[in-house]
Amino acid sequence: MGYYHTVALMLFLHFTTRRLVSQVYCGLKTASAKKQRTCYEMARPSSNMAEFREIFAKAKHITIITGAGVSAESGVPTFRGAGGYWRKWQAQDLATPGAFAKNPSRVWEFYHYRRELMMTKHPNPAHIAMAECEARLNRQGRSVVVITQNIDELHRKAGTKHLLEIHGSLFKTRCTSCGNVTANYKSPICPALAGKGAPDPDAEDTRIPVEDLPRCDDCNGLLRPHVVWFGETLDSDVFTEVEKELEICDLCLVVGTSSLVNPAAMFAPHVSARGVPVAEFNMQSTPATDKFRFHFQGPCGTTLPPALARHETELIS
Repeated sequence: MGYYHTVALMLFLHFTTRRLVSQVYCGLKTASAKKQRTCYEMARPSSNMAEFREIFAKAKHITIITGAGVSAESGVPTFRGAGGYWRKWQAQDLATPGAFAKNPSRVWEFYHYRRELMMTKHPNPAHIAMAECEARLNRQGRSVVVITQNIDELHRKAGTKHLLEIHGSLFKTRCTSCGNVTANYKSPICPALAGKGAPDPDAEDTRIPVEDLPRCDDCNGLLRPHVVWFGETLDSDVFTEVEKELEICDLCLVVGTSSLVNPAAMFAPHVSARGVPVAEFNMQSTPATDKFRFHFQGPCGTTLPPALARHETELIS
């Protein structure tokens, strides 16, 4: 069983145990096709922005789930689909414990390239709209939380405070010996990686000696990126926070995500199944679109800012 299928199953069982997905269960358990259609069949989602804005104006606990599509509008490569390669490898070839054990030099070159690239990127209007909405609504006693699958920290750059990074961060390291997790914004992260990581498919695949790769300041152990790799589970503390936010939210936005990667792909359908309005902002429809109340198609940097702007009924701007 693959990593994401395993985590999805764990998530499903966890939610079921805590009675959080009584409605979702009727669509996931073994059942006739007719019963599944009855559970999930809904009208096509609305694109009525005025209707969404009325719901937004009354929401007290807003959860926003973001994916790679948000960062793509800032010029961040997704490493998915056609052309989604670094040199001759896709992310799933490199982002695994096995790949790191076999060739930590190659994996560190890949992540060093991504770190250096991200230092040149900036939040786009979608990131900024979320951060500004959070700050404004907080002054009104309302809450906004961003649950992101992205590891680029663009939400932080934009000013988002209540942020759950379920897949970790490019700018944190974890020691493979003592387990110490540290924020790390060095450029380059170590002298041996200076000038390394070119994505050119013809680039020479040389191995940096392991002793020259990033090392722990406390115990000199080998550092690794503090991100969730294929074959690894989500951080339990972060997962608990995600569960809490999904349980209390009264409006959910899904922004720039394909709704294909579990466990995050299960979050919004779970919320929708308990009757909470969900609005999807994406370049195209996804497998989950028909489960949501709203769908706004187009670049989220264009569609999201007017959706989250100050509503006329807000007393505090």
